Amino acid sequence: MADDNDTEREHTTVVETGGGGGGGVLAVVLLIIVVLVLLYLFRGQLGFGHSTNINVPDKIDVNVNHG
Repeated sequence: MADDNDTEREHTTVVETGGGGGGGVLAVVLLIIVVLVLLYLFRGQLGFGHSTNINVPDKIDVNVNHG
């Protein structure tokens, strides 16, 4: 008689990853969007976003004295 313990059995392990593991990428993208929206909303208080006035003089007087 042959023992039943001599037969080979195949074992398959199924690992659930819970949605493909893309949650981290989604969290980073949402964080970047939230930061950009907050920067847009508070650009006045942070000092940028308003038009910057750069005053360029019409004439620059340069005196070069040769001795």
